[in-house]
Amino acid sequence: MKTTLKLLAAAAIAMCTVSCNDEPVRVACMGDSITYGHGIADRENDTYPGILKQKLGKKYEVRNFGVCGVTAMDGTDMPYINEQEYRNALEFNPHLVILMLGTNDTKPYNWKDRSKFKADMKAMIDTLRSLPAKPDIWLMLPTPVTSHAFFIDGSIIDSEIVPAVRELAQEESLPFVDLNTPFQGKEQYFMDTVHPTEQGDSIIADIVFNTVFRIKR
Repeated sequence: MKTTLKLLAAAAIAMCTVSCNDEPVRVACMGDSITYGHGIADRENDTYPGILKQKLGKKYEVRNFGVCGVTAMDGTDMPYINEQEYRNALEFNPHLVILMLGTNDTKPYNWKDRSKFKADMKAMIDTLRSLPAKPDIWLMLPTPVTSHAFFIDGSIIDSEIVPAVRELAQEESLPFVDLNTPFQGKEQYFMDTVHPTEQGDSIIADIVFNTVFRIKR
């Protein structure tokens, strides 16, 4: 609890410093197709980053750097770090990063190298920390998956990915947003058991807003 309060206090100081300089707070939403908004007709407004942008207002510049199919691990079929959107996120030089990966890592041809998951996530975190803006980084526990759609293994998300992200957050003294627990047994908010519907994205945006931005703005 004390660690969480310290992290929130540090985030508040950082946000205030940016705000006092009249510079918009740059927020990078990084991740896979869940962040991108696969299947969402109006991605500009109805994905969780789009809704978050509307909630936060003009003092914040929120951008969606999600890419469908990407993984946290290098050496897989589609590592996030090899994508142009990842490089775009680094060039954006965000003040705050919201990072959700791991769902596509559970595919059988990717998860064979499971021992690399935390190390490759940490390498990504280290790169983000080295940016000039020294961003606050929030990790996201990915939403549950109740089938093997797209070759994704929902049991691995719950039993291995979520604990690994929790451990990494503790080891790196990073806060996290739990999207796994609130959506357990809530299949109605997913269009194909993996990707949120517009209503699902609205709930995600509310959770992120109330968790990350509960400090005074």
